[in-house]
Amino acid sequence: MSHQTAGGPDGGAGRRLPVCPRHPDRPSFIQCQRCGRPACPECQRPAAVGIHCLDCAAGRGPDGTGTAGSGQPSTDPWGVPSSGPTDAARPPYGQGQLIVPPSTGRPGRTVVRRQSGQPWVTWTMIGLCVAMYALQWVTSGQRIGITEQFFYAGLHTSSEAMEPWRMLTSAFLHSLGNPLHIVLNLYTLWLMGRMLEPVLGWRRFLALYLLSAFGGSVAVLLLSNPYVPVVGASGAVYGLFAALFIVMRRTGGNVTGIAALIGVNLVISFLPGANISWQGHVGGLVTGAACAAVVAYLPRGHRGPGLPARLDQRAATVQWLLLAGILVVLAALTVFGILRLTDATLIEYWLDM
Repeated sequence: MSHQTAGGPDGGAGRRLPVCPRHPDRPSFIQCQRCGRPACPECQRPAAVGIHCLDCAAGRGPDGTGTAGSGQPSTDPWGVPSSGPTDAARPPYGQGQLIVPPSTGRPGRTVVRRQSGQPWVTWTMIGLCVAMYALQWVTSGQRIGITEQFFYAGLHTSSEAMEPWRMLTSAFLHSLGNPLHIVLNLYTLWLMGRMLEPVLGWRRFLALYLLSAFGGSVAVLLLSNPYVPVVGASGAVYGLFAALFIVMRRTGGNVTGIAALIGVNLVISFLPGANISWQGHVGGLVTGAACAAVVAYLPRGHRGPGLPARLDQRAATVQWLLLAGILVVLAALTVFGILRLTDATLIEYWLDM
């Protein structure tokens, strides 16, 4: 997912940019998961295991004959002969490679791993939000409908009540009085998800989404009036904003557009009378940035020919441990917020309303 434009075959310091074998005039930093050769967008074919080139998708080897993935020698993006991965050595689904182009003559770095296919987590989240919105309408005439059962306010995690699951369920509800609320949120989720989910992999993307939603609710607990309920996927969406900014910056892309988008939306969040929970937006943004930094920046290192698979697994383990650490921090902040909302504090908030 690199937005750096290659001006020619030379990548600097005598290094040639990797080019598609079928289209030598097209630099490409996406590798075929089977043979390791670059593949331009026209030659990329989605597969259960990452991106495949046309030859491997057709069952041919890199030379156009034989069986793809048979372990025959191939060439890495920099023209260095290496052994092609065998079926047994291939990474699992969701672990193709996104290579950062060299800006100083150094080999590209594997920043995140890339999967292919439909962004199923994105579609699932959209489907859940639509289903919940329909249930909200169906039960809107009841004394306690779906909205009342699952929205979140700080009061629901206080000395008066203990329903912490609302910190996540509220992210799947939207305002019945403003249909534009769900339309904008789900449209943005679709835009961000189809870019991020293939890059991060569905597991990391799901973790990013849920942690960002949780982070937004934690900020609501700490910074908002505990009697004011909130609904919406905005916290999770702001987490995706931050993640896209981090990933694009890490891969050398132009972040001006996404930075402006984040800035404009934050300004709107703080407008008086907008009836928008800026706390949830900021909480989701910060949490999403932390999650994306874990995936994009840690652990550091360079990828070279013959990198042992166990190192990749070790890197993935470190990433998941750090994501778990973010969850622990959010849980600790939740406990702090719960302890802070004593009966006396709740009375003060009530009198100030």
